[in-house]
Amino acid sequence: MPTITFIGAGSMVFATNLIGDILSYEALSDSEIRLMDIDEHRLEQTHAVADAMIDNEGLDATVEATTDRRAALEGADYVLNMINVGGTEPFENEIRIPEKYGIEQAIGDTTGPGGVFRGLRTIPTMLDIARDMEDVCPDALLLNYTNPMAIVCKAVYEATDIEVVGLCHSVPHTAEAIAEYVDVPEDELDYWVAGINHMAFFLEAKHDGESIYPDLREAYHDEETYRKDTVRFEMLRHFGLFPTESSHHMSEYVPYFRTDEDAIEELTGTNYAERMPTATYLKGWTERSEERDSPELDVDLEEVGVERSEEYAARLIHSLETDTPRRFNLNVPNHEDSIANLPNDACVEVPVFADGAGIHPCSVGELPPEIATLDQQHTAVYELAVEGALEGDRSKVHRAVKLDPLSSAACTLEELHEMTEELIEANEAYLPPLEFPGDERAAIPTAADD
Repeated sequence: MPTITFIGAGSMVFATNLIGDILSYEALSDSEIRLMDIDEHRLEQTHAVADAMIDNEGLDATVEATTDRRAALEGADYVLNMINVGGTEPFENEIRIPEKYGIEQAIGDTTGPGGVFRGLRTIPTMLDIARDMEDVCPDALLLNYTNPMAIVCKAVYEATDIEVVGLCHSVPHTAEAIAEYVDVPEDELDYWVAGINHMAFFLEAKHDGESIYPDLREAYHDEETYRKDTVRFEMLRHFGLFPTESSHHMSEYVPYFRTDEDAIEELTGTNYAERMPTATYLKGWTERSEERDSPELDVDLEEVGVERSEEYAARLIHSLETDTPRRFNLNVPNHEDSIANLPNDACVEVPVFADGAGIHPCSVGELPPEIATLDQQHTAVYELAVEGALEGDRSKVHRAVKLDPLSSAACTLEELHEMTEELIEANEAYLPPLEFPGDERAAIPTAADD
């Protein structure tokens, strides 16, 4: 009977989906589930749905809810993290301040200035969670869903002894899309994927032993198909492989698509209404927050049942608990040189086998040099962001933003310096203390100071 703790369980829809996944396995249906959140109202809603799920299905699982994090973690075997630190205010700053400087972020939670600053405000709480785990459940596995994935996971394994893996659904979602584009059943598509979170690439994709890449390149020339995924088809055309993040989000990771209004309009896809707009995730987040804050629980508790989603968490736990071998794409440290031409302390997204003996990252060798270069740009940004947070080094935060591909395509170095200072000031309440070191080069004066 594993003990499974949810941190950030007030994210009701996501948390209850994952609970349903866990309870859908007979071997896990007697689990002890603990829900923790700092928002009592949202926590109560998740608790009510989880209780109804167990009662309606006649399961032996137990579920408890608490706002006491250490109590929720005590003796846990698995910890699922889905926190959001700060809510809407800092998120809006992370989108709107860069927008003033010409940096148009579609999502802004994993890359760009938005990703860097979301990481800065999330790392202190993540380290508090991990240090509590070191005290009360040191052998537990931390399954992280919180973005920015690579920054958060890297901070945890750099600063603590907790084993952490990052879980993201971009790989299976991309496999589903590719299968549609080349007209093959998704469950018959074999693939080998590696890179970093949201910037991994399908190194191989086969059906009946044959590569589907010729058909995928042919699909590029079909206007209807191309318009469903414009940016990813352009990446395929110019760099030879298909990436794992949606066109909307992928457009933020490279400097080619979001710095020119004509280009944005040209790359309009049928999935994106009139264009690939700025701040779509912020808008959705705000709307969902208002719904979650509603005093009424918009769920028929008598109808709640157990269903299994496509998320990895329950499958991973089931593999570890029952010695059932499975392969996943997970975010893990590159300590075993899973990707030989990325830094060995980077957080990489690679094939991982899981069974009763644990988690075993695979080696994919070297990425093609052009793909490795795209990923190296971001691993450098993430390293500086993590070091800036852990060391309180303001200059490294500046350098992380200045190295970001989208930011550097849109702004001058001086503009990026001013923007970063404005972001630090606006979100100071949520950030670790940040100071310039003694190095005089760090405190660059702006034009207004000259």
